[in-house]
Amino acid sequence: MSKINYRRTVKELSQLASIFWPSELSKQEAELSIIPKLLETQEQFIAILSVSVATLDGLFQIIDSSNLQANLFLKHLIVLADFGGEMLQRLNTQFNSILPLRRLDYLWSRENYCYTFRVLPVKGQLNNTKLGITGKKLLETQPLSELQKDVIAVLLFGSSSTDEKTAEILTKCEIGNYVGQPDKLQKFIKQRYIWVSRITSGSQSNTLGQITQKFVKNYLEDNLAITTVKIQLNGNLPGVSHTENNNRPTNFDIVVSQGNKYVAIEVSFQVTTNSVIERKAGQAKSRFEQIESLGYKIAYVLDGAGNFQRENALSIICLYSHCTVAFSREELNLLCSFLKAYFGED
Repeated sequence: MSKINYRRTVKELSQLASIFWPSELSKQEAELSIIPKLLETQEQFIAILSVSVATLDGLFQIIDSSNLQANLFLKHLIVLADFGGEMLQRLNTQFNSILPLRRLDYLWSRENYCYTFRVLPVKGQLNNTKLGITGKKLLETQPLSELQKDVIAVLLFGSSSTDEKTAEILTKCEIGNYVGQPDKLQKFIKQRYIWVSRITSGSQSNTLGQITQKFVKNYLEDNLAITTVKIQLNGNLPGVSHTENNNRPTNFDIVVSQGNKYVAIEVSFQVTTNSVIERKAGQAKSRFEQIESLGYKIAYVLDGAGNFQRENALSIICLYSHCTVAFSREELNLLCSFLKAYFGED
């Protein structure tokens, strides 16, 4: 290996770091994050629910004929009801105990109604992919599906169920009480959007992490200039495991390999402080020792004001790393240099 300083101290990293989210990634994040899309379409969503309808089928017709995509309408409801992935799965796996009659009997405007489910419960998991509400799918125009209708019925009127046990489980599914009442809808929805749902904040955090990892991967593909290496997101290294019997391979953000040579790359860009970097620091020593004993290498891309607030954690990572760089094109060029030296292409 050349004598270039690849193992940076926290002080050296902080002088080279971007600290705050780079503008080119902010644009990507805005395109993928659901928050801006929900705020942008909030008035359309309110307009649909403001129409006075006699039945749920009448509401479904309005959704289908509106300019707001059906899956985006559903995403609004999921956020407002704080009905995340765990609750969706519970609704599906425990469907018969939550809704023992396989229908929803509910009270709406002092009248009793009954909604008979079309497809719930479904085989396998009930998740965002099946509902068409993952990031990319939300940008596509889709007709209202039978499954989406079932979930919309639950999200609108679950808390109005005439079965007390059902109503208790679905207590946050209450927005149906305001259908056809524009003033009350406005107040209810605006208040709910003051706080950011755990669902959207979680998806936003995941989105940010995925963007930085993909950016680093793409940068290496474009600038490493070694045609024989393989660059993989979420990969693992032969022989590196959580357990002694090697039955749980350790996952890394990016793995670069060529023949029997491997480099693991962990990427962390945190603008706000959280415990992710502490977890990475706690794993750093054992990972480094395993990786070095096998002749492999590990590198870290570390940046963001939140990470630099955890100086002790960063110090541990820098100590147990073969290469540590900040998040900038100049720094990623240094990572490329490190990889070229290791793979013998320098």
